[in-house]
Amino acid sequence: MSYKMKWKELGIDIIVDIAASMLIAVGIYNFALNANFPVAGFSGIAIILYHLFGLPVGAGTLLLNVPVAIFCYKFLGRTFFLKSVKTMIISSVFMDYIAPMFPVYDGNRLLAALCMGVLGGAGYAIVFMRGSSTGGQDFISMSIKKVKPHMSLGIITFVLDTSTIVLGSWIVFKDIDGFIYGIIVTYLMAIVMDRILYGVDEGKMTLIVTEHGAEVAESIDEYSGRGSTILKGTGSYSKKNKDVVMCACNNKQMYTIKKMVRKIDPQAFTIIMESNEVVGEGFKEEV
Repeated sequence: MSYKMKWKELGIDIIVDIAASMLIAVGIYNFALNANFPVAGFSGIAIILYHLFGLPVGAGTLLLNVPVAIFCYKFLGRTFFLKSVKTMIISSVFMDYIAPMFPVYDGNRLLAALCMGVLGGAGYAIVFMRGSSTGGQDFISMSIKKVKPHMSLGIITFVLDTSTIVLGSWIVFKDIDGFIYGIIVTYLMAIVMDRILYGVDEGKMTLIVTEHGAEVAESIDEYSGRGSTILKGTGSYSKKNKDVVMCACNNKQMYTIKKMVRKIDPQAFTIIMESNEVVGEGFKEEV
């Protein structure tokens, strides 16, 4: 990669880090901090330190990250590590110096939790889309995954998140409502991150095993304006040749397509699956 391209990529990374850091910082400082509920990850531990010792959240997060970053460096790779360090520094600055410039929300705790979940989830997703992270728990999760590849990353993250929320509820907040709000925030952040990372264009994918593949495909095309793919299959028990019609559609179209298939071939075997994102003609175009 040329120096010009490298500087361009660095510039884009910094702009994205600034936007993401603003969302994360406002979510934590302006909504979560005074609402008295625990937050998952190193930000949650930093909030505990803030309530116990008055240590600024950004500085606390950065201090917690230093030993973890050094220990986990060999598991993460140089590029990802350096990108994450840059993101950590920018997000910490925004947490301690930019977010305090905005008013702090002191209203309903549930609304504060919802805002924190949406803003935080959006911010973290934007960071991940640029191949970076905010360090902390992400470093630990990915390092554990490297050492124990058979373990699910989701399970690792869930255990770490839950541990932080329980710790915050027990040491600082001593409030069952706060614990529940912490769980809500963690769940909502995961949902928002998934929607941004994997697209809001989720729909259905169906596999239709039938002896009338051409007729089924034609009917789907006439109704939805979407083409289908006809695969050839053989029944393992009957040894008969079958057509397997594969079609991607949105959620609203699936119900009608299912009825059409049943009308054409009552013996058809229809499998309907969730698809997180569909990219291509008739759906979202990849950029």
